[in-house]
Formats: sequence, C-alpha cells, structure tokens
Amino acid sequence: MTEPASPRFYAHPFDDDELHEECGVFGVIGVADAANFVALGMHALQHRGQEAGGIVAHDPEKGFNSAHRFGYVRDNFTKASLMEALPGPLAIGHVRYSTAGSKAAVIRDVQPFFGEFSLGGAAVAHNGNLTNAEALRRELIEHGAIFQSSSDTECIIHLMARSYQKTHPDRLADALRRVEGAFSIVAMTDTALIGARDPMGVRPLVLGRLGDNAYVLSSETCGLDIIGAHFVREIAPGEMVVIQNGKIESSRPFHASQSRFCIFEHVYFSRPDSIIGGRSVYETRRQIGVELAREAPVEADLVCPVPDSGTPAAIGYSQESGIPFALGITRNQYMGRTFIEPTEQIRNMGVRLKLNVNRSLVQGKRVILVDDSVVRGTTSRKIKEMILDAGAAEVHFRIASPPTAWPCFYGVDTPDRSKLLAARMSEDEMRDWIGVDSLKFISLDGLYRAAGEAEGRNSACPQYCDACFSGEYPVAPADQIAKGFEMKPLKAAE
Repeated sequence: MTEPASPRFYAHPFDDDELHEECGVFGVIGVADAANFVALGMHALQHRGQEAGGIVAHDPEKGFNSAHRFGYVRDNFTKASLMEALPGPLAIGHVRYSTAGSKAAVIRDVQPFFGEFSLGGAAVAHNGNLTNAEALRRELIEHGAIFQSSSDTECIIHLMARSYQKTHPDRLADALRRVEGAFSIVAMTDTALIGARDPMGVRPLVLGRLGDNAYVLSSETCGLDIIGAHFVREIAPGEMVVIQNGKIESSRPFHASQSRFCIFEHVYFSRPDSIIGGRSVYETRRQIGVELAREAPVEADLVCPVPDSGTPAAIGYSQESGIPFALGITRNQYMGRTFIEPTEQIRNMGVRLKLNVNRSLVQGKRVILVDDSVVRGTTSRKIKEMILDAGAAEVHFRIASPPTAWPCFYGVDTPDRSKLLAARMSEDEMRDWIGVDSLKFISLDGLYRAAGEAEGRNSACPQYCDACFSGEYPVAPADQIAKGFEMKPLKAAE
C-alpha cells in the first residue's frame, strides 16, 4: 500500500518532563474483518502510544495487507476505505511512542513489521526495548542484512530470517533467545496468532476469548473490554502461545527467570480500568495515595490531583487523611500530544495550554498537589507557579512514586540520567528548586505495599522491576554500557 508522507510533528513544550508510555500491541484471530476489532483494541490502548499506529491483516484469498499511519487511531483507522483494504480473519496492530532508534517521524519505523520468509509471510509487533539491539544490528549488517528502519524490533525479523527452524513460531522463539531486555510480542503468520513475553515479564500481555473460537491478545485488559472479549489469563513470563484452528498451544522456550514486572505500569502506564496480576490498577493507585498519606502527612485544606494520572492517588490520600478532595486543576481534554507548527508565543505558554487552575477553589487555601512522578521538575515548577498565582496560601507536593533517579532501558522513553532531577538533588534540594512548602515521595516499600506486597520490597529478590527508582537493573543494558553508562554498584553480600 502507498503510505502517506511524513507530517511535521512538534513535541509539547512540556512533554520532555513526562515519562512516555512505551507501546501497545493487539491481535485477533477467528473473526470476520479482524482488522476492525484490532482498530478498536488499538483505540483502547492509545494511552500507550500516540505517535503512530499500524495494522497487518491476512485474508486467505487476498493475502497480507498493511496500513501504517501517523497520529491517533481515531483519525486514521475509522475510515471505511482503509479498513476495507485490510480484510481477513487474522490481524495484529501496534500503537507507538518511539523509545529506541530515531525520534523523527519516519513511516518505516511504524510497526507491525512484515517479512517474507522461505516459510511464507509473518508480521511482528513489539512492546518493550531490546538492550542489545545495537550490537545485534551491527552483527546482522556485517552478515549482509539490510535494515529498513531504526527500530530495535527489526532485529527480530532479521534473526527469524536467519534461523534454521522449520516453523514460524520456532523461528520467532529462536530469534527471541538472542535478544536481551524486555519484550511482549504479538505476531502472526497466514494461519496463526502468536504471543510471547520475555522471561522477566517486564511488559504486560493478556489473552482473551471472543465468542466460541476467536481469541485476542492485548497489552491490557481494557483492550479486551472494548470489543466485548472475555479475559482468560495473562501470558506468563517466558511463555509463548500459538493460536490457530481454534486451539492454543503453550510453550516455555526461554530460560527460566524470576518475574520482574514493571512497577511503573501500576503507577502510570496502564489504564486505571485495567487489571494487572488480578489486581485493579485503579485500586493500586488509590492505595498508593493511602500509603502516601500515612508516610507524609501535612496540614492542609484541599487535596488536588494533577490530572489525570494523579487522581486515584489523590482520592486515596484524601480518604486516609480526611482532607477534602477537590479538582483544583482542570485539564484541557482536547489537547493532543503534538502541535502543528505552533508559534513561539504559544510555546511560551507551556503547561497552561494543558492545565488550568480553578482560582475560586484554591484561593487562600493550603493545597496538597498529588502527581504521579517528577522527572525533570520543570512542569512541577510551572504548576506550582499557577497555583500560587491563583492565590493559594501554601503548596505541598506529594508524589505517587519514589524519586525517578535512573533511566529505563526496557521500553520507557526516559531522559538521560543527567537530566533527571532526582539524580542530581536530594529531596530537600528538589523541594527548594521547585519552590514549594513541602515535597514528599512515596517510599519504595510503600509503593510495594500499595501494589499488594504486604511486607514491602524484598531487597534481596525484588518482586518488580524498579530500576528507574533503585538503579538495580535486572538485565544489564549492554548497548548503553558500551557507550559509557555507569550502572549502580552492586551491594556487597551481607
């Protein structure tokens, strides 16, 4: 299919102070016009990536067809002419926010990626990040591979092509045994839908059932809900499932490893109406607020969330502290992730383009602001200024995650460590730099308790990946170390 030219994208003036959702994957097999179901699933997963999206579908008569577009699902994959060009009972989709490779808007970087192999065609969509992708890329190029994109995911396609295994699933498993880092994969052949998670299970992937013989793979359960699919179970860490002819075949082709699911999925990335590990994301975030109120109480008049991710934690903080909850800040719900050629004057408005303070509510009040994280701190400073300009007497920040002091290499677009405020300052120094009356983060133990671990974090064997807070990386980021990244020294055995 002919792809559109690349549009000109400009980041929000405050987007560099947010941790961006990695990507979302979705697949359906066993229904007529599967691509329509995939588009709905991608719409439900839009929070995981707003930069671009793509669908690959297969029809027994018309073969493989694909569409890749920049922007929102609603603006692209609702067009009848496009969806009619994606017929068939099997399709996979991907929503993207770039975390590896080029940040430029290049259509060839948009997934799913498709390849014609000796066994026939196959497509792959990937959520996560491969920490040895650059080394693999160099090796593959030296052996004659020709890359079409800057994405680490394309390494998987080339590794599949070089595998001597006799089936697509075996070739995919062979390829994934060569990669390091985090991956939740949704792939397809002309007859099968395939799902796989890395041995640590860093990124989520769930299995659903639609009717009697149709099955669904999705990054989150909210993707199942939108199409009326029944949740079956999570794909286990290190598991691969192959779905064809109404049957599911499960295997464990990767080496055994302790589960290290990303704890920031609980804090921010997953939608609050999703279920993770049998636990409501909303309830975990509310409980974070409860723990935060216990750990960091303060006398105040109002508890106000920084929309929208701070809302459940703010509710929990209010319930535990007894301080009234109020919507002191309103978010412009029609604000997209990107501008088209904004003027310099508009850029200078910064966070005010996205948020506005309810002046009559906060005037003269001691306000507790609850936010999900502090990255660079620039947005926190601007929000503080807006609250004070509206007449607040005091501003206290309560953060629903520990200080983000280390970059993520497993699928989250994190700034360099030198640009992370918590990597350069103590909590008191951050408070003074932001200019608030108090600043407190939930402890790592408190976050674990909120996520259902009653005893807190097991420091000898952490239950989650929390490298962005602790600096303890479960898989060494080989490519970054080769560039000079210094990991946190391991603690001496006690």
